Amino acid sequence: MLILGGCASTSDEVTPERSIVARIGDGDTLDVRGGARVRLVQIDAPELGEGECYAQGAKRELERLAPRGSRVELTGDPELDDVDRYGRLLRYVEREGANVNVELVRRGAAAPYFRRGERGRYADDLLDAVDEARVGHRGMWGSCRVEWAEDGPVSTRPR
Repeated sequence: MLILGGCASTSDEVTPERSIVARIGDGDTLDVRGGARVRLVQIDAPELGEGECYAQGAKRELERLAPRGSRVELTGDPELDDVDRYGRLLRYVEREGANVNVELVRRGAAAPYFRRGERGRYADDLLDAVDEARVGHRGMWGSCRVEWAEDGPVSTRPR
């Protein structure tokens, strides 16, 4: 008797979608060719236009990590929402083998944001990265007064 193991995918699996970066909106949002707007899931960066400290720095870091014209892989998290209330895709962004979401946090350009306390597959990596950034006074942690809690957006102001 021959029993074959199946290769069927489960509903929990998410296949990365390859895309090209068209534009960086701010420190945690980008547009890809074809018109989709992507919100980097499980992180929050200081807001542009609201006078937040390090907002421009966060945008520059995302531009460095995922420059316009670069190829990226977008991956959803089956444990989290697929889109936000503005219709943006909620995705992990990977470029050249690096998780851009985690790297932004490691550089101090963003902080973990576990909305409703929900932790996705990279939650531990994000928490390790924020610890590194805080201890190293990187990015906003060295330049700003930062108010942050894991289950809320980050808020920054000048020192």
